Amino acid sequence: MGRLQGQVAIVTGGGRGIGREICSAFAAEGARVAVVSRTQEQVAETVRRIAGEGGTAVGIGADVTDLAAVESMVDRVLGELGPVDLLMNNAGSNAALAPVTEADPVAWWRDVTVNLLGPFHASRAVLPGMLARGRGRIINMAGGGMATPVACLSGYGSSKAGLMRFTETLDREVWERGVKVFAMSPGLVRTEMNLALVRSGALERWGKPTYDRLEQGQHVPPTMAARLAVEIASGRLDELHGRWFGAGEDLEKILSQKDRILAEDLRTLRMRDTG
Repeated sequence: MGRLQGQVAIVTGGGRGIGREICSAFAAEGARVAVVSRTQEQVAETVRRIAGEGGTAVGIGADVTDLAAVESMVDRVLGELGPVDLLMNNAGSNAALAPVTEADPVAWWRDVTVNLLGPFHASRAVLPGMLARGRGRIINMAGGGMATPVACLSGYGSSKAGLMRFTETLDREVWERGVKVFAMSPGLVRTEMNLALVRSGALERWGKPTYDRLEQGQHVPPTMAARLAVEIASGRLDELHGRWFGAGEDLEKILSQKDRILAEDLRTLRMRDTG
């Protein structure tokens, strides 16, 4: 019996990269997985992979920035797989890497809507069912630029900082009713999103430290994010709901510091003052 046996999970951005690994990991632990992405071919490939590994999955094409499409997607999941236990908000965009004076406003806003409005749409769609049953978990992918400013990453960084605050706010609204919300970071992964920035020349020009790390092989495999997602989905970190965790961290050490984390309100997005 897997740790997610009997659960129904939705993974946005599940057609490739980190999302595909998370879908496979959830299915390997017994979850029935809805693979969601805008690109049908990628969705189908992820579903075939899960089926080949003995898991259960359905593929659904949907743009997370389209509320009607997200609501239709959730309705289909309910009909084909059953009530949703787990939502993984993984779909992301980083198309506006550039100084503010040179960033394309349309691409900048697309980063914000995919990374922040998308999780709002999906969370809003699954929450009625979760709250009615008094259980559920939502995991938001809050990565680079969330906690510290990164030059030329204003759209992506702002959206991820906003997603962290959304995580904390939503968790405060629902945790006493049985639903817990978390944020996680996958670390620097050699994803298609990052490789597109390499091919365009934007990453070398505006994100040289990240470019150098990728070129030197200083990146982490997407399976690390998948392992962390499983740990959160399994309930192992439930006592630390509303907080952020990074792939590759020592979870035993984190859990051993639980009392301090709670007392000092750590792993959150806070403004610190000298008092």
